[in-house]
Amino acid sequence: MNILPLALVAALVAGPAFAATATPADKAFVAKVSQGGMFEVDAGKLAETRGSTQDVRDFAAMEVHDHMLVGAKLKAISSSEGVTFAATPNAEFAGKMATLKGLSGAAFDEAYMSDMAALHDADGAAFAKESTEGGSAAYRAFGAETHKIVQRHIGAIHGTQPPR
Repeated sequence: MNILPLALVAALVAGPAFAATATPADKAFVAKVSQGGMFEVDAGKLAETRGSTQDVRDFAAMEVHDHMLVGAKLKAISSSEGVTFAATPNAEFAGKMATLKGLSGAAFDEAYMSDMAALHDADGAAFAKESTEGGSAAYRAFGAETHKIVQRHIGAIHGTQPPR
């Protein structure tokens, strides 16, 4: 019996499983940024209706749009890399959402924009690092592409001044 054809069929059927190159650092990156991304979408949806200024509501709409696209891309790459991540927010981000839900007016705007600034600063560094140090070419490309989006969001954060 010739084993070569069987091995070839097995490789073709398994496909992406053999192509996965995600490292433990890639997996930690995915776990971190997927949580932040979910929070940005959920908090953005809340801010679209609860923000007291048009600037905050507009920023929130951009967050929801961009991070839903980024999240879908991360999910697709992770699926091809055999990496899974939580579909629900962890305790840290669930707590942040609970806090935001308890606020309104200028207090909401201030807390929301403060959370966005802190998260984008941390995520910007994570995406920049992944773009150069990621073990998977797909994650490196994703890191580079998404870092540009995060940088644009940081500029928008600094241009959005909630009332004091």
